[in-house]
Formats: sequence, C-alpha cells, structure tokens
Amino acid sequence: MGNIAVKVSKAGERALRAQHPWVYASSITKLSKEGQPGDLCIIYGSKKNKVMAIGLYDPVSPIRIKVIYHEGPAQIDALFWEGKVRASYEIRSELIASDTNGYRLLHGENDGLPGIVADVYDSVCVVKVYSAVWLPYLNQIYDSIERVIAPAAIVQRSSRLLQQDDQLANGVCVRGRLTDPLVHFVEHGVKFSAHVINGHKTGYFLDHRANRHRVGQMSKGKTVLDIFSYAGGFSTHAAAGGATKVVSVDISRQALEIAKYNISLNDHQCTHETMAMDAFEAIDLLQSQRQKFDIVVVDPPSFAKRQEETELAIKQYKRLAKQASQLVQRHGTLLLASCSARVEARDFFEACEAGLSATGRQFQLDATHFHDVDHPIAFPQGSYLKTGYYTIY
Repeated sequence: MGNIAVKVSKAGERALRAQHPWVYASSITKLSKEGQPGDLCIIYGSKKNKVMAIGLYDPVSPIRIKVIYHEGPAQIDALFWEGKVRASYEIRSELIASDTNGYRLLHGENDGLPGIVADVYDSVCVVKVYSAVWLPYLNQIYDSIERVIAPAAIVQRSSRLLQQDDQLANGVCVRGRLTDPLVHFVEHGVKFSAHVINGHKTGYFLDHRANRHRVGQMSKGKTVLDIFSYAGGFSTHAAAGGATKVVSVDISRQALEIAKYNISLNDHQCTHETMAMDAFEAIDLLQSQRQKFDIVVVDPPSFAKRQEETELAIKQYKRLAKQASQLVQRHGTLLLASCSARVEARDFFEACEAGLSATGRQFQLDATHFHDVDHPIAFPQGSYLKTGYYTIY
C-alpha cells in the first residue's frame, strides 16, 4: 500500500483536534496523489507542516479518510494493530471477567478502528468488515485478535456493499476451526445462542446486555411483554429471572423461533407466548383483550436510517409510548428504547414523555441508560442507544 500526504481545511483541522474519526472529502484541500482503498494518509493541518493524524484512504466514500491515529506520526505495523486490539480488550476486562462471554471486542470508530467491528461469542470471534479500506490489513487484525484473546475460531463477515463487489468473502471461518455455526454463550449467567454465519449482524445484538440484565433482575413473579423482541433477549432474561409469564412480539416468525430456543436453554418456570405480527397491531389486539403486564419492554429497530426520517421517527416514538403505556399495570414499568443515532437523546425522551402525558396517566422517569462498557463512545455520532425506565401509575 502507498502513502498519501493530505492537507485539510481549518474545519478539518478542528475536527481532528476534537479526535473525530472521519475526514470528509470536502475538508481535504490537497492530496499528493490519488489513492487506492486502504492507502495510508499522512494528514497535515491547514498551514503548519506538521503531521496531525494517520488515516486510511477511501476513494469512493464522502468520508474520504478513516482516522486510525490522532497523535501525530506513527509506525503502522503489526505492533500498532495489536496495541489497538489489546487496548480495546483492557477496556472490557471487568465485563469479560464476569459471568459473561458474549461481548463486543472492537467497536469501530469508538475503538479507533473505523469501519470494522468484532464480537466474541464464547470462543468464537466474528469480525464484520464495512469498508474496503481494511482489506490490506485484515490478516494483521486477525493475527492481533489471536494473540490477545486466542479464540478457537475467527469468522469473517462483510457488509452488503463488499459482498456485491465480490471484494470479501462473507460468513467464512478464516482462522481456527468452527465446529458449529450455532454458538452458545452467556451474558450475566443467562444462556443464549448466536448463528455466527447467517445470523443478523454478527449473529446477535449485544448492545442491550445491561438493560436485559436489569429487566431480568426486576422480573421475579412478574408478567412481561417484550415488543419488537427479535430473538428474545429481554424475554430470555425475564424468564430466567423468574417471570411468571412472558409474551414476545415480533413480525418475524423466524426470530420468534430463536427466542423460544434461547428461553429453552435456561431453567425457568414461566409461560412463554409469542405473537408473530406487526408491533402496533399487536398492541391494539392486546388492548382490545384488556391485557395488562407488570413490565412492558419496547425496543424497536432504528426508525431513522436517514436524516430526513428523523421527524417521522420522533412521532413513532411518541405513538409507541402512548399506546404501550396502556398495557402497563398500575405501578408497573415501561422500558422505552431507541437505537436511532440520528434521534438525539433529548428529543427521544421528550417524545416519550409527550406520548405518556397524552394518556392522562401519571408517570415517573426512574432511570436512563445508554451504552455498556463494550460499546464505548468516542465521538458524538457514535452515540445511538438510549433507554428510559418509567413507572406508570
């Protein structure tokens, strides 16, 4: 790979000083040459001939440079990548030492590795690659992971774009030996499964672990409704935590079968029901049946994948808060969550409270939660997860 000298504008310089991991094409004032994906960019400020940062060049993206080092010049070699992986592991060491062996080892930009993530399920590490800038460095990343955590297998997954361009094989074991693509793991002692070859993302969603654990701790002797349950993360913790009844709602029958399986992995005495239907229709049906639950969890997929969808997303959160609260027993708990990065936390909680206020019922915000330790946030756009716990009177 070649090296490219890059000059950035004052705006680009300010972003780099703030440790921002992206340099947009519009912030570049001068290139020493046109580059290939993954070429190393030596980034200089607008005036001084001093190296500010090192990044990886992406000729086809508006985010032209993905920054991997913000402290001036650096030697980018095997020791550099191992240092990145080891530093990420150390941040998560307390979580890993607990009764949890499903965690995110590398969280993209937030761990200084823009465009790549790595999730660990027991002894299997799944690396998902989102940008062609990583193609020249993957073997060094895999070497580093092997040295730091010594997994039994490393599975490579790739984004749809890389699959379409035939640039990177998807769903293949690239290191070690994968004996079964359905991998069992635990989070805070509760058993789960992840299909590391065909499962969504890397096989499971790990980011809500702390909230799932909290719901499990609250569920003893309670009835629980899990709306947008997907593979039953909240449902499984509730069942394992001693809930008497759990209802999982998701539009995907396949996801609900995974939820049933995950619950079956754990000792429990609860009744588990599933509803394979649209969430809003399910809420209406449960209301018509006059059903109530001690705990209602509402964790929808992102409602705003583009900036122009933000206003509609806020309306949807308000609608969900209003309708789902009608299913909560008096003095029960309503958990409302958002994974829409484009909806700021303030706007999300305001929408939730507007929806709750419209019901005429009294409510109280008991707690908020954002990102667990294995999903650290290093820049504003890296923050996406927000959760509110409301008592409904």
